[in-house]
Amino acid sequence: MSDLTGIRILNSLFTQGTKPLDAPALVSELGGSYAAELGIHLGGLETTEVYKWFLAAMLYGARISENIANRTWQVFRRNDVLTPECMTNTDWDRLVALLDQGGYVRYDYKTATKLQTVSHALLDHYAGDLNRLHAVALDSSDLERRIMSLGKGIGKVTTQIFLRELRGRWSKAAPPLSLLAFNAAQALGFLPEGINDNNKRSLITLQQLWYKQGMTIDSFPDFEAALVRYGLHLRHCKI
Repeated sequence: MSDLTGIRILNSLFTQGTKPLDAPALVSELGGSYAAELGIHLGGLETTEVYKWFLAAMLYGARISENIANRTWQVFRRNDVLTPECMTNTDWDRLVALLDQGGYVRYDYKTATKLQTVSHALLDHYAGDLNRLHAVALDSSDLERRIMSLGKGIGKVTTQIFLRELRGRWSKAAPPLSLLAFNAAQALGFLPEGINDNNKRSLITLQQLWYKQGMTIDSFPDFEAALVRYGLHLRHCKI
Protein backbone atom coordinates (compact mmCIF):
# COMPACT_ATOMS: atom_id res chain seq x y z
CA MET A 1 0.00 0.00 0.00
CA SER A 2 1.26 3.48 -0.83
CA ASP A 3 2.05 5.97 1.93
CA LEU A 4 -0.66 8.29 0.62
CA THR A 5 -3.33 5.57 0.66
CA GLY A 6 -2.39 4.58 4.18
CA ILE A 7 -2.54 8.20 5.34
CA ARG A 8 -6.01 8.57 3.81
CA ILE A 9 -7.15 5.55 5.83
CA LEU A 10 -5.70 7.03 9.03
CA ASN A 11 -7.34 10.38 8.34
CA SER A 12 -10.62 8.58 7.78
CA LEU A 13 -10.29 6.97 11.20
CA PHE A 14 -9.74 10.41 12.74
CA THR A 15 -12.85 11.71 11.00
CA GLN A 16 -14.81 8.86 12.57
CA GLY A 17 -13.43 9.85 15.97
CA THR A 18 -11.21 6.80 16.35
CA LYS A 19 -7.46 6.86 16.92
CA PRO A 20 -5.51 3.79 15.76
CA LEU A 21 -3.48 2.63 18.75
CA ASP A 22 -2.08 -0.55 17.19
CA ALA A 23 1.54 0.09 16.22
CA PRO A 24 1.89 -2.92 13.87
CA ALA A 25 -1.27 -1.79 12.06
CA LEU A 26 0.31 1.61 11.47
CA VAL A 27 3.33 -0.08 9.88
CA SER A 28 0.99 -2.22 7.77
CA GLU A 29 -0.78 0.89 6.48
CA LEU A 30 2.20 3.19 5.91
CA GLY A 31 5.10 0.79 5.37
CA GLY A 32 8.05 -0.01 7.57
CA SER A 33 11.80 0.37 7.29
CA TYR A 34 13.00 2.70 4.55
CA ALA A 35 15.88 0.32 3.89
CA ALA A 36 13.55 -2.64 3.43
CA GLU A 37 11.36 -0.61 1.09
CA LEU A 38 14.43 -0.16 -1.11
CA GLY A 39 15.21 -3.87 -1.00
CA ILE A 40 18.15 -3.43 1.38
CA HIS A 41 18.54 -6.22 3.95
CA LEU A 42 20.12 -4.99 7.17
CA GLY A 43 19.26 -8.04 9.28
CA GLY A 44 22.56 -9.79 8.65
CA LEU A 45 24.62 -6.59 8.82
CA GLU A 46 26.48 -7.54 5.65
CA THR A 47 29.02 -4.88 4.73
CA THR A 48 27.55 -4.38 1.25
CA GLU A 49 24.00 -3.97 2.57
CA VAL A 50 25.02 -1.49 5.27
CA TYR A 51 26.82 0.63 2.66
CA LYS A 52 23.75 0.55 0.41
CA TRP A 53 21.71 1.99 3.26
CA PHE A 54 24.42 4.57 3.96
CA LEU A 55 24.22 5.69 0.33
CA ALA A 56 20.44 5.96 0.61
CA ALA A 57 20.75 7.94 3.86
CA MET A 58 23.10 10.40 2.15
CA LEU A 59 20.48 10.91 -0.55
CA TYR A 60 17.63 11.28 1.97
CA GLY A 61 19.68 13.74 4.01
CA ALA A 62 19.43 16.60 1.51
CA ARG A 63 16.50 19.03 1.31
CA ILE A 64 14.86 17.01 -1.44
CA SER A 65 11.71 14.91 -1.70
CA GLU A 66 11.62 11.31 -0.57
CA ASN A 67 10.43 10.24 -4.03
CA ILE A 68 13.42 11.84 -5.74
CA ALA A 69 15.82 10.25 -3.24
CA ASN A 70 14.19 6.85 -3.80
CA ARG A 71 14.32 7.23 -7.56
CA THR A 72 17.96 8.30 -7.49
CA TRP A 73 18.94 5.33 -5.32
CA GLN A 74 17.28 3.02 -7.83
CA VAL A 75 19.33 4.64 -10.61
CA PHE A 76 22.51 3.81 -8.67
CA ARG A 77 21.23 0.25 -8.15
CA ARG A 78 20.49 -0.29 -11.84
CA ASN A 79 23.96 0.98 -12.71
CA ASP A 80 25.59 -1.16 -10.00
CA VAL A 81 27.22 1.75 -8.17
CA LEU A 82 26.57 0.38 -4.70
CA THR A 83 29.98 -0.07 -3.07
CA PRO A 84 32.58 2.47 -1.95
CA GLU A 85 34.99 1.00 -4.53
CA CYS A 86 32.50 1.52 -7.37
CA MET A 87 31.69 5.01 -6.11
CA THR A 88 35.32 6.11 -6.10
CA ASN A 89 36.08 4.44 -9.44
CA THR A 90 33.14 6.01 -11.24
CA ASP A 91 33.95 9.17 -13.14
CA TRP A 92 32.65 12.31 -11.41
CA ASP A 93 30.75 13.42 -14.53
CA ARG A 94 29.12 9.99 -14.65
CA LEU A 95 27.96 10.35 -11.06
CA VAL A 96 26.45 13.74 -11.87
CA ALA A 97 24.61 12.15 -14.81
CA LEU A 98 23.24 9.37 -12.58
CA LEU A 99 22.04 11.90 -10.01
CA ASP A 100 20.36 13.89 -12.77
CA GLN A 101 18.59 10.75 -14.04
CA GLY A 102 17.02 10.36 -10.62
CA GLY A 103 15.91 13.98 -10.53
CA TYR A 104 18.60 15.03 -8.03
CA VAL A 105 19.41 18.04 -10.20
CA ARG A 106 19.49 20.75 -7.56
CA TYR A 107 22.32 19.09 -5.62
CA ASP A 108 23.99 17.03 -8.34
CA TYR A 109 27.49 18.56 -8.36
CA LYS A 110 27.77 18.87 -4.59
CA THR A 111 26.39 15.38 -4.00
CA ALA A 112 28.68 13.72 -6.56
CA THR A 113 31.67 15.24 -4.78
CA LYS A 114 30.33 14.22 -1.37
CA LEU A 115 29.69 10.61 -2.40
CA GLN A 116 33.23 10.22 -3.71
CA THR A 117 34.91 12.04 -0.81
CA VAL A 118 33.04 10.05 1.83
CA SER A 119 33.65 6.74 0.06
CA HIS A 120 37.37 7.52 -0.22
CA ALA A 121 37.51 8.26 3.51
CA LEU A 122 35.62 5.08 4.33
CA LEU A 123 38.08 3.04 2.28
CA ASP A 124 41.12 4.80 3.70
CA HIS A 125 40.16 4.62 7.38
CA TYR A 126 37.90 1.55 7.67
CA ALA A 127 38.70 -0.59 4.59
CA GLY A 128 35.31 0.40 3.18
CA ASP A 129 33.46 -1.33 6.02
CA LEU A 130 30.96 0.64 8.11
CA ASN A 131 30.74 -2.32 10.50
CA ARG A 132 34.41 -1.77 11.26
CA LEU A 133 33.70 1.91 11.92
CA HIS A 134 31.01 0.84 14.40
CA ALA A 135 33.32 -1.69 16.06
CA VAL A 136 36.04 0.86 16.83
CA ALA A 137 33.64 3.57 18.04
CA LEU A 138 33.81 4.04 21.80
CA ASP A 139 30.12 4.76 22.28
CA SER A 140 27.07 6.19 20.51
CA SER A 141 28.46 9.73 20.50
CA ASP A 142 31.79 8.61 19.08
CA LEU A 143 29.94 6.57 16.45
CA GLU A 144 28.08 9.66 15.27
CA ARG A 145 31.28 11.69 15.31
CA ARG A 146 33.13 9.13 13.21
CA ILE A 147 30.35 8.99 10.64
CA MET A 148 30.19 12.77 10.33
CA SER A 149 33.99 12.99 10.06
CA LEU A 150 33.92 10.92 6.87
CA GLY A 151 33.38 14.08 4.89
CA LYS A 152 31.74 17.45 4.45
CA GLY A 153 28.02 17.16 3.97
CA ILE A 154 27.52 14.29 6.42
CA GLY A 155 25.74 16.14 9.19
CA LYS A 156 23.47 15.16 12.04
CA VAL A 157 20.41 14.72 9.81
CA THR A 158 22.08 12.21 7.50
CA THR A 159 23.80 10.44 10.39
CA GLN A 160 20.59 10.05 12.36
CA ILE A 161 18.65 8.85 9.31
CA PHE A 162 21.34 6.22 8.80
CA LEU A 163 21.51 5.11 12.43
CA ARG A 164 17.75 5.08 12.93
CA GLU A 165 17.43 1.92 10.85
CA LEU A 166 20.37 0.28 12.64
CA ARG A 167 18.82 0.78 16.07
CA GLY A 168 18.61 -2.65 17.70
CA ARG A 169 21.18 -4.06 15.26
CA TRP A 170 24.29 -2.01 16.05
CA SER A 171 24.76 -1.85 19.81
CA LYS A 172 26.01 1.76 19.64
CA ALA A 173 23.31 3.02 17.27
CA ALA A 174 21.25 5.28 19.54
CA PRO A 175 20.04 8.30 17.57
CA PRO A 176 17.44 10.53 19.19
CA LEU A 177 13.80 10.17 18.21
CA SER A 178 13.19 12.56 15.34
CA LEU A 179 10.79 15.46 15.81
CA LEU A 180 8.75 14.11 12.89
CA ALA A 181 8.24 10.80 14.69
CA PHE A 182 7.48 12.54 17.99
CA ASN A 183 4.82 14.78 16.42
CA ALA A 184 3.25 11.81 14.64
CA ALA A 185 3.22 9.72 17.82
CA GLN A 186 1.44 12.51 19.67
CA ALA A 187 -1.09 13.07 16.88
CA LEU A 188 -1.86 9.36 16.62
CA GLY A 189 -2.22 8.87 20.37
CA PHE A 190 0.82 6.63 20.85
CA LEU A 191 2.25 8.94 23.52
CA PRO A 192 0.24 9.69 26.67
CA GLU A 193 -1.20 13.14 27.22
CA GLY A 194 1.11 15.50 29.01
CA ILE A 195 4.35 13.99 27.77
CA ASN A 196 6.61 16.70 26.44
CA ASP A 197 9.28 16.43 23.79
CA ASN A 198 11.72 14.85 26.25
CA ASN A 199 13.39 12.71 23.64
CA LYS A 200 14.65 9.87 25.78
CA ARG A 201 11.38 9.39 27.65
CA SER A 202 9.35 9.51 24.43
CA LEU A 203 11.61 6.98 22.74
CA ILE A 204 11.45 4.57 25.66
CA THR A 205 7.64 4.88 25.79
CA LEU A 206 7.34 4.05 22.09
CA GLN A 207 9.78 1.15 22.36
CA GLN A 208 7.85 -0.31 25.29
CA LEU A 209 4.61 0.05 23.34
CA TRP A 210 6.20 -1.78 20.39
CA TYR A 211 7.51 -4.62 22.55
CA LYS A 212 4.14 -5.03 24.29
CA GLN A 213 2.67 -5.69 20.85
CA GLY A 214 4.94 -8.74 20.63
CA MET A 215 7.43 -7.07 18.29
CA THR A 216 11.22 -7.53 18.43
CA ILE A 217 13.86 -4.92 19.27
CA ASP A 218 15.42 -5.08 15.80
CA SER A 219 12.06 -4.40 14.14
CA PHE A 220 11.45 -1.14 16.00
CA PRO A 221 12.83 0.83 13.01
CA ASP A 222 9.70 -0.27 11.13
CA PHE A 223 7.52 1.57 13.66
CA GLU A 224 9.82 4.58 13.73
CA ALA A 225 9.81 4.80 9.91
CA ALA A 226 6.01 4.68 9.79
CA LEU A 227 5.86 7.50 12.34
CA VAL A 228 8.32 9.56 10.29
CA ARG A 229 6.13 9.12 7.21
CA TYR A 230 3.07 10.36 9.07
CA GLY A 231 5.14 13.17 10.58
CA LEU A 232 6.11 14.29 7.07
CA HIS A 233 2.44 14.30 6.15
CA LEU A 234 1.62 16.48 9.16
CA ARG A 235 4.42 18.90 8.27
CA HIS A 236 3.25 19.20 4.67
CA CYS A 237 -0.29 19.90 5.86
CA LYS A 238 1.01 22.92 7.80
CA ILE A 239 2.82 24.44 4.81
